[in-house]
Amino acid sequence: MASLTEPLSGPKRALLVGVQTPDMPDGEANELLLELQELVENLHFEVVDCILVNLKRSTPAFYTGQGKAEEISELAKEHHIDVIVFDSALSPGQQRNWEELAGRAVIDRQEVILEVFADRAHTREAGLQVALARLEYSLPRLTRAWTHLSRQRGAGSMGGEGETQLEQDRRVVRDRITHLKQELVSVVKQRDVQRRKRQRVPVPTAAIVGYTNAGKSSLLNKMTGSTVLAEDKLFATLDPTTRQMELPGNGKVLVTDTVGFIRRLPHGLVESFKATLEEVVVADFLLHVIDVTSPHWEKHHATTLSVLDELGALNRPIVTVFNKADVASGLDIAEARKIVPDAFFVSAKTGKGLDLLVERCSELCANSDLQHNLLIPHTRYDLVARLRRVGSILSEEHLDDGVLIECRFPPGQLRYFESFITLEKPKKKSKKVSK
Repeated sequence: MASLTEPLSGPKRALLVGVQTPDMPDGEANELLLELQELVENLHFEVVDCILVNLKRSTPAFYTGQGKAEEISELAKEHHIDVIVFDSALSPGQQRNWEELAGRAVIDRQEVILEVFADRAHTREAGLQVALARLEYSLPRLTRAWTHLSRQRGAGSMGGEGETQLEQDRRVVRDRITHLKQELVSVVKQRDVQRRKRQRVPVPTAAIVGYTNAGKSSLLNKMTGSTVLAEDKLFATLDPTTRQMELPGNGKVLVTDTVGFIRRLPHGLVESFKATLEEVVVADFLLHVIDVTSPHWEKHHATTLSVLDELGALNRPIVTVFNKADVASGLDIAEARKIVPDAFFVSAKTGKGLDLLVERCSELCANSDLQHNLLIPHTRYDLVARLRRVGSILSEEHLDDGVLIECRFPPGQLRYFESFITLEKPKKKSKKVSK
C-alpha cells in the first residue's frame, strides 16, 4: 500500500477503471473516466489503459463482480501495472480484497484527489487541511499497511503483535487528527481576526467560485491587476487569495479567489476546507465562473451549486460568469445563453466582456449601500477623505458653507455622516467625478 501520510511517488504505470451504473446518464462514466485520467496524470502517473465496466449492481467484496475483478487483475499483471485506480469510491474491505487478488496497489478517486491536493498544498493552512482529510481517510484503511503482521496474531487476551501494532498505529493517527483539528481552530481564529480588521473599514466582498481549472485565478488577476498564481491545471490554487478591485465612482470591492470544486469531491475535504470556504459564506455576493468551452459545463455548474448548498451559501446573490468566451464558438455561447440568460460572457485572457461584469459588481455593491446628499463644512475635509475611502462620490459642488456631495456609503458608516445629511441636491452643472 502507498502511504497516506506521504504523497504517492511516480512514475508509476496506472490502469484506470470507470464504472457505468444504471442510475447514471449514458456517457457520464466515460466523462468521469477522462476527468480521472487528468487527475492521475497530474500525479505524473503513466496511464497505460482505461477500462469502462457496465455494472448492474455492486458487490460487497469487489464492487464489481468476481469475474470482472479477476479479468482486470490479469490485465494489470499482463501490462506490468503498478497501481489500479477506480473512479468509484471503494470501501476499505474492497480495497484489501482487490490488492490481495491483483497483488498491487489499488486506490480510488478519493485517494487520487487527496494526493493532488497534497501536491498543491504550499501554505500552512492548506497543508493542515489536506493532512487532516488524508488521515481521516486512512484511519479505516490502516490494516492495509499491516498485512505483513497479520499472521503473528495470537489467541491471548492482548492479541498478537500485529494487532497490538495496529492499535498503536490507530492511536497515533487519532492523536494526530485531534492535534490537526486544534491547529485548524487556531487558523480559523487568525482568519477571523484578519476579516474583522478588514471590516473596520467596511468594503463589499465578493468570492469567486467554480469548477477547478475554469479560470478563477486568471479572472481575479484581470479584474484586480494582481499576479496570483494561475496555471492550466487542476487545483492550482488551494488557499484563498483576496485582492481589491476598483469600481466606477470611486467604489471598491474585495474579491477572494477560492479552491475549485470537482465532481465526487471527498466529503472529508469539504469538511476540512470549511475554514477556507468561509469566505464564500460571508461574501456579499458570488461570482460563479464556468468554462464555456467545456462540453460538460452544465455538470460543472450543478456540482458547484451542490457544494455551495452544502456550505449554506446558496442564499448569496450569484453572478454566473462564462469564461474563455474569446475561444468559444458562437454555438457554445448561444447554447449557454439559452440555459443561463442572465449570465456574463468574458475572457480573463483578453478582458473581453469585463466592463459589463464590473458594472454588475458595482450595482450589487450599490444595492447594499445608502445613498444620501451631504453638506460637509469646509472645516471637516477629514469626512470627505473618509467618504472617498469607504464609499463612492457620485457628484460634488463647492458652496460657500461647505461641499455638497451626492454619495453612497455602507450602512455601518452612517454614524459619521448622519448629522450632515441634507435634502439639497448638487446642481446639474456640478462637476461629476470621473469614472
